[in-house]
Amino acid sequence: MAKLLLGKEVTAALNERLQKRAQALREKGVAPKLAIIRCGEHPSVLAYERGALSRAALIGIEAEVIALPEDVTRQALIDRIRACNADASVHGVLLFRPLPKHLRASESEIRNALDAAKDVDCMTDLSNAGVFEGRTDLGFPPCTPQACMEILDHYGIDPEGKRAVVIGRSLVVGKPAAMLLMGRNATVTVCHTRTEDVAGEARRADILVSAAGALRSLTAEHVRPGQIVLDVSINWDPERPNAKGGKGGIAGDAAFEAVEPIVEAITPVPGGVGSVTTSVLIGHVIEAAERRSAGE
Repeated sequence: MAKLLLGKEVTAALNERLQKRAQALREKGVAPKLAIIRCGEHPSVLAYERGALSRAALIGIEAEVIALPEDVTRQALIDRIRACNADASVHGVLLFRPLPKHLRASESEIRNALDAAKDVDCMTDLSNAGVFEGRTDLGFPPCTPQACMEILDHYGIDPEGKRAVVIGRSLVVGKPAAMLLMGRNATVTVCHTRTEDVAGEARRADILVSAAGALRSLTAEHVRPGQIVLDVSINWDPERPNAKGGKGGIAGDAAFEAVEPIVEAITPVPGGVGSVTTSVLIGHVIEAAERRSAGE
């Protein structure tokens, strides 16, 4: 059986470190603060919001929710973002996406209205540039790829010199995950929908990151003994047994019952990468506060 790379272990260790850093800032008179901007009340967004507020309270930072109506105008949303830019008490800003449909044509303008120094989930073009250039002074990497790196570090898995394969090329996970792995001296291949023989490429990996967002797309054909598999995706599986005795629950890309017996280690879904992302988010807020404190 594969070793399960459990997010709760990583989160516990990460939270302990973050609590100390938050306390150190408070002792210097700095109160780290996250502003969460939400448009509407989509259930999945509200669930993530509750998790972020709970984690912020646990670690010891402030968090404010700016709840805007679903039909908020482009200018009103931009004005609120700019108000957060100007608010010295706010160190990090999280804007929930996807935006309401009527705002999506203006998404680039909206997200780039945010000051990259407060962009704690890589929303702006400048933050993305920082990830691709390997710079630590331009915003922050997206929380999910960073959570993958936290898991590798916690379990003592050094990417240096290893072959890594990332399935998926989105700006949210796939591309930044590839850049972060490359920054740690892995040799990285990125697979996507036009890749020939994805399974063959995946089998060559020492570290395999699946971010396709397709239920059961990672099968026994994609893996081999000795691999580390980070299953990043959150999919809905209507056939998965749930705690209520019925069916329906979240699952990753991996056909877990087929993949797990083959590989050396794997992140479960739920309970893996996703459970670490909220602590990474709070960590970015603390780092933003540290950067500003050091620059003052």
